[in-house]
Amino acid sequence: MNARRTTKPIYVGDVKVGGDAPITVQSMTKTDTRNVEATVAQIRGLEEVGCDIIRSAVPDMEAAKALPEIKKRINIPLVADIHFHYQLALEAIKGGVDMLRLNPGNIRDPDKVKEVVRAAKERDIPIRIGVNFGSLPPVGAIGKSRGFSRHSDMVNTLPKYEDASEGDYTVVDHMVDTALWEISILEALDFDLIKISMKAFDVPTTLEAYRRIADMVPYPLHLGITEAGTVRAGSIRSAIGLGMLLYEGIGDTIRVSLSGDSKDEVASGYDILRSLNMRQRGTTLVACPSCGRADVDVIKLANTVDNMLKTMNKDIKVAVMGCEVNGPGEAKDADVGIAAGAGRAIIFRKGQKARVVAEDEMLSALMEEVEKT
Repeated sequence: MNARRTTKPIYVGDVKVGGDAPITVQSMTKTDTRNVEATVAQIRGLEEVGCDIIRSAVPDMEAAKALPEIKKRINIPLVADIHFHYQLALEAIKGGVDMLRLNPGNIRDPDKVKEVVRAAKERDIPIRIGVNFGSLPPVGAIGKSRGFSRHSDMVNTLPKYEDASEGDYTVVDHMVDTALWEISILEALDFDLIKISMKAFDVPTTLEAYRRIADMVPYPLHLGITEAGTVRAGSIRSAIGLGMLLYEGIGDTIRVSLSGDSKDEVASGYDILRSLNMRQRGTTLVACPSCGRADVDVIKLANTVDNMLKTMNKDIKVAVMGCEVNGPGEAKDADVGIAAGAGRAIIFRKGQKARVVAEDEMLSALMEEVEKT
């Protein structure tokens, strides 16, 4: 694993991002932001599962005006997600949000961007430059607000990085140029509370965009695969893309974008970080896949234990194995584990047998040992 890229840290509320700070896990609300009660309830639920930073869409002025009340009733930093209308960004700043997310493909007028930056600078509010493949400015029109239609932007005609010939202007080039354009506006105003994301659905495109920008600027990077998909497919796609970047030392904060419950986004984010030994929160389950040697329903047992562990906030590793011969050895680094056999089960700690129990007691016995840890 490569050493983590050195970045200039920023603070989103009281959460440090970049520098030597732990990699944070973010999510986005899926409620109507104008519905304060529903939005607050969802954020509080995300707080319970460890979400570090939350982002909410601000599609109109009513949503922007709801932000102060939402902010007042939650405990984690709130990011306002702004598209198209710079006045919404100004209202969000006035309402006390902890960060703005601006898409340079959707607010292309430099004068409007400058007005937002000046307001953010007055209140020390960071800005995430959110470059997204699906909403890039038209080719040849970065920073131009007139004379170019968003519906004929020519972006889809650009070759992907892996398909390009030498000298071609690629999708990645356009993403990087878009980011650098907005960064230059912020830097010209002596504003450096910047975070950057370079998202695409295509994993190779995303990887190359992040690698390129990581070599060009000192700012922290927010990692994500945009519109990654359903919980299962999106988690896999995100694990591959984000995992590769994190392993290379790139990335300071992550969001797994899923078509599902926001809590699943947070859980998947922590699973990715745990898999790389980058951050531990809560329990980690080790489970064998089961085979013809198993004398019990290992799959059912593993899922039952997994559900029970989700209610606990202990930094421990628990193993569920279906073979009492190999189980303790295969999961010897687990804090607590169970190897289930015919009519009985071995409870072990760090690979050493702790006790033997009857099959009908094995679940309760395992959880007793977990509680002791």
